[in-house]
Amino acid sequence: MAGSNWTAIKVAAAICALALSGGAAQARGGPVAVDAEIVFAVDVSYSMDRIEQEMQRDGYVQALTSPEFLAALKSNAIGKIAVAYMQWASYGDQDVVIPWTVIDGPESAAAVAKRLKEAPFRRAQRTSISGAIDAAMKMFGGNGYDGARLVIDVSGDGPNNNGRIVTDARDDAVEQGFTINGLPLVGIREWMNPADIRELDVYYEDCVIGGPESFSVTIRDTKSFVEATRSKLVREIASGPQIGPEPSLLTRAQGKEPRISCTIGEALWRQRWGN
Repeated sequence: MAGSNWTAIKVAAAICALALSGGAAQARGGPVAVDAEIVFAVDVSYSMDRIEQEMQRDGYVQALTSPEFLAALKSNAIGKIAVAYMQWASYGDQDVVIPWTVIDGPESAAAVAKRLKEAPFRRAQRTSISGAIDAAMKMFGGNGYDGARLVIDVSGDGPNNNGRIVTDARDDAVEQGFTINGLPLVGIREWMNPADIRELDVYYEDCVIGGPESFSVTIRDTKSFVEATRSKLVREIASGPQIGPEPSLLTRAQGKEPRISCTIGEALWRQRWGN
């Protein structure tokens, strides 16, 4: 399904949802036009310790209020985006910390950052990137926004080991006009558990990201997390190719045979726990 067809479906779904919910104000004007709709899908599985979770959260908080982000926001045709922040673990375990919200300047960006900073942390079992992608896709339908770009932004520290195969979820999302970008955390912890892989950056590049202008930014130390998150977010919303991460930070989707097994997470889980 092409991206334009998905936009038409979103408009129809939004109108139906509004009619059922009595949203008169939006029903008169239709979905709100934005430059991009982005779901931040962040890993809260048990492999994500408190240091990683705080670093991950703080990266988004600081990125959303940075001058670079705000300048990129205003460089677009409309000057506003719609964002949602979702935490995920196993295939059926996702929770939306921040529902769809418009960011159109410093005040709204600061408000979202404040809500995110004050939200409680949690951890849960298993790692299902496919579940995160599937759940994120459902969040776009009838959300009341009409974006030129539809982005699912996945961050985490391990490969898929639960739910359906990650490439199936990725391919379904790409077929429907979504872009999936990645923010893999590689080697942040001093220890590795049996479900970790050292080549997580390659795994994200070859098995997770996809769609128009998709890319992955690898985080290898705590010092670079905020900078990398900011650069990634700027690139996701920027209207021109001149704005974005330095070439050394950016890795595009490979568009070729994977260099690593896209079911390595499932294999490691079976090897260790037998199911």
